[in-house]
Amino acid sequence: MSHNHETPPPFAMPMFHDWVPKGIRPWIYLLQAFCFQFSGGIYMGAMNDMIGEHSWMREDILFLLCCTLAGMAIWFPVLFRTKFRFSNKFLLMTSASVLIVCNLLTMYRLPLPVMWVVCFVAGIAKIQGTFENMSNIQLWMTPKRDFAVFFPLLHIVLLTAIEVTGWLSAAFAFYMHWTIMHWLIIGLMMLVLVIQATLTRPFCPMPPDRRVPFRGIDWMSACGWVLFFLVMAYILTYGDWMQWWHSRTIQLLVAADCIILAGLMLRMKTNKQAFIEWKIVRFRYFRPILLFMALFEVIMSVEHVLEMVYYEEVMHYSDLTYETLNQWSLIGVYAGCLFSLCWLKVMQWSQFKLIAIGMAFIMLYCMGFYFLVTPEIGYYQLVPPLICRGFGYATLCIVFMWCLHEVMDFMHFFQALCIFNFLHMFGGGYIGSALLAHGIGYYVSDGFARYNGYINTVGFSASPFNLGSYMDGMVEGLLAQTVKILYGWMIWGCIAYIAIFLLWDRPGVRRRVKRMPAWSTVGVWTLRSVNKSKNFTGRQIKRILPKTSANTLNKLNK
Repeated sequence: MSHNHETPPPFAMPMFHDWVPKGIRPWIYLLQAFCFQFSGGIYMGAMNDMIGEHSWMREDILFLLCCTLAGMAIWFPVLFRTKFRFSNKFLLMTSASVLIVCNLLTMYRLPLPVMWVVCFVAGIAKIQGTFENMSNIQLWMTPKRDFAVFFPLLHIVLLTAIEVTGWLSAAFAFYMHWTIMHWLIIGLMMLVLVIQATLTRPFCPMPPDRRVPFRGIDWMSACGWVLFFLVMAYILTYGDWMQWWHSRTIQLLVAADCIILAGLMLRMKTNKQAFIEWKIVRFRYFRPILLFMALFEVIMSVEHVLEMVYYEEVMHYSDLTYETLNQWSLIGVYAGCLFSLCWLKVMQWSQFKLIAIGMAFIMLYCMGFYFLVTPEIGYYQLVPPLICRGFGYATLCIVFMWCLHEVMDFMHFFQALCIFNFLHMFGGGYIGSALLAHGIGYYVSDGFARYNGYINTVGFSASPFNLGSYMDGMVEGLLAQTVKILYGWMIWGCIAYIAIFLLWDRPGVRRRVKRMPAWSTVGVWTLRSVNKSKNFTGRQIKRILPKTSANTLNKLNK
């Protein structure tokens, strides 16, 4: 794979009016990026309130979240098409307007299929707005477009927004009403609209005569990938409630998903312009990266399943208490992002050791809960494991995304990100959640079967005894014991994971940075991939690039 060493253009933001101070321009776009990351279709911190008001099941809320994440993941291959087709102002204002409409709709009890579509569209608008903001300040964050710098800084924004959004939605639901979170997001999107309307002007990296058209996108394959992953998510989300293979619906959905996947594989091999090209599978280490990313997410599903069971059923914490406690993980997140930046950029050490270190912190988190889980634990005793979880999660997210970028060429990187994020955002996590839910059912039932012989109702009736209180304590004890057992299994999984990467490690050290080319170059590549029939030559591309650069510089000078 060749490494592009083209010198990036100097950082500038020509979309702003001249009277806007240059010093605050990138900070405005960073603020907008946070606004878009706070947004979404639904907000999990208020899940119990939505369940109570709309008479939905927990599985319904989780699947709505799947739809939002699916919209975000499937839009990655289209992001550069939109960037080089429309102006930055148009894209941001459109994304903000769509999110306003989606947040208005999700406050009402609409039919679930309608809610699926609304959340899916909200996911597309969220990732489009985030990408437009972050791509325009990338040179401000790293003048050489070094992803060893950009990814850690990006994950500070992403993971901060995730944790703060959960706390805000829980706080609004506790003190006021869960819909206040939606009104806050509407207000933030109105702020984005005001900023774009008053401070910016239309700007596109490509000149008007070189705008990238939308033709050539394989929308049929895109719909197929969305359908495949959403059907899989539906199976994993509702499988335990439908009793898995005892349900005829689950059997039919599994068969349908296999047929959809076979059709997608066939289309990837036969269609040269497939939404996800077959070429990405042939990149070295692409499949191992996906496999280990999925396994990592399976392990991290303990955060959403075992922690929630322990907090809600054993400790009886409210949503706000849980989300407040969860904010301690941000200390680990920031430490993990800065540690990854130092490791990958400054020291340029082996990524295999960094993966092992990140998983070691996940193991410390699991060990902390394994030894601390009891109904009598103190609130702040859980803080150290949560900090370890934040450090490990941030480190592993960064290093896996960096590894994916290093093994792919740039034109296929965003296609790979589509599949990567399907597994990263909900694929692996929902597989792990399904396994843990099955494990909880098994160990709790086994505990009742073992302790049933010690319950002597005749003896209890002979003396004053509160059987109901005794049974409540017994259930809490069994759940705490089950959580401890499953955390123990995850510790063994972490040990195996760490051993694999320590054995896989080799002396090779990253010697040079694979730099991302300038936007004008990427725009020409994208245009050439769309207009393959025109067969651009190297000489023609050289004629286009100076013209694009000159147009861009003229706008900067103005």
